[in-house]
Amino acid sequence: MVLNAGSLDRRIQILRFHETGVPSLGGPKGEWRAFGPVIFAQRRDVSDGERLSAGAWGNSLVTRFVIRATAFGRSIVRMDRINHEGATYEIDGIKEVPGVRGFLEITAKSGAK
Repeated sequence: MVLNAGSLDRRIQILRFHETGVPSLGGPKGEWRAFGPVIFAQRRDVSDGERLSAGAWGNSLVTRFVIRATAFGRSIVRMDRINHEGATYEIDGIKEVPGVRGFLEITAKSGAK
């Protein structure tokens, strides 16, 4: 994999959950808000799928985003989300790019579960 500044051609926004009230029986009350700056990333779709669940079709897309391993990049956690081109992605994992120093790979899923 060749990575350089030119290959980071997408913009993503990290979202973090902020509690806005007292948790109820259904879980914490809150909202997803922008966290940190908009960052540049490389996007690579890994797989997509459709399945029938409870009588309704659902779609999912697994995507890998590669970002620079800055202090902010290293502060991203699995509980955060990614907003990219109007879609929200749930983060499945974060790791260093094998064989390439200075970059992180975030695997995330968009769509119905």
